[in-house]
Amino acid sequence: MSPKAVVVGPPGAGKTTVGELLADKLGVPFRDVDADIVELAGKPIADIFTDDGEAEFRRIEGEAVARALLEHDGVLALGGGAVLAESTRKLLAEHTVVFLNVGMAEGVRRTGLSTARPLLAGVNPRATFRALLDARLPLYREVATVEIDTDKHEPAGIVDEVVKALTEGS
Repeated sequence: MSPKAVVVGPPGAGKTTVGELLADKLGVPFRDVDADIVELAGKPIADIFTDDGEAEFRRIEGEAVARALLEHDGVLALGGGAVLAESTRKLLAEHTVVFLNVGMAEGVRRTGLSTARPLLAGVNPRATFRALLDARLPLYREVATVEIDTDKHEPAGIVDEVVKALTEGS
């Protein structure tokens, strides 16, 4: 068993929203690794960061991603930072990966620089978001089978682009 598609991208790219719609369109189940992490840890992601630190969060995330890639046969959404782990990037090489790209301005607008997103909380969230995009963009592109620009597009239109790209690629 393996996912039909794995959705990656930065905060605000629409991984969960697009992932759910894509799963529905493909007639397969949807799974969000962030929800798996909350279930595994027994607390919200923000609390894991606060109580245990980013390193512990990334450890739990790596385990959750590996398990989900083995168990799930639908559309799987990963957290924005999952691609930071080399082990995860290696596992993704065997899967169809949809990278939902979002620009700086649109990502900031969509996230609202939410404090529910631990890596965006802080003194200068915009600079943090920019640094996050700069650091992760090459990693998203490294694992991507398909890249879709989500700026100025509604989720349903993005799903149509993803389906078209997946169909053309197979």
